[in-house]
Amino acid sequence: MFVDELEVFKAERLATITRAGELSLASEPAGDPTAMLKIALANEISVSELAAAWVPTTREVDVKIAFARQTGDEANHFQLVAHRLAALGFDVAAFEPPADNPLFAYLKTLTSTVERVAAGLFTLESIAYAVNEQFMAFCERRGDAETVRIYREYIQPDERAHQRLGHELLARYATTAEQQTLARDAVGRVIDIAGETRKKAAERIGAACFPGC
Repeated sequence: MFVDELEVFKAERLATITRAGELSLASEPAGDPTAMLKIALANEISVSELAAAWVPTTREVDVKIAFARQTGDEANHFQLVAHRLAALGFDVAAFEPPADNPLFAYLKTLTSTVERVAAGLFTLESIAYAVNEQFMAFCERRGDAETVRIYREYIQPDERAHQRLGHELLARYATTAEQQTLARDAVGRVIDIAGETRKKAAERIGAACFPGC
């Protein structure tokens, strides 16, 4: 089945991103948890805005609803992270959503349903889930049980559900050779750009085990 093969392809390519986080966790990881959560805050609002932008231009009703659901879930994640940052002393009112990084700039160019599902629900959420797990391990080492709880109880279940929904929708709509090529190309492109974007962010904050994409 095509989508099962695509899952294997995604997992193989995703290893290039997760390996960096694993190396970061191999020793006592450096990094400021607040700085890492700020990245998560920016990511959550960016994903919510992206999914919202896709809703009115998606023809298939089930996919339209999937993007609408993702919009709400990611907005809720933003609030959860914002409340945690506020508890850590960050002035959330001063937060300004960043300009699009190369990843979100690319995602906004996608026009076909198959590409959007493959890039967004199927791949972006898989990256988020994987790196969030590493961030949770980082927080556990730092004794930040509350951040771990927020991710474990609320954010991660949503990310997993989004990815599974992407799998189901691709099985439904990526049925021709042309559509399957579009999906595969989108998966590879998202992981490549995300890898480069995360590498630059890791250099800036001094750790590669931060959450989000």
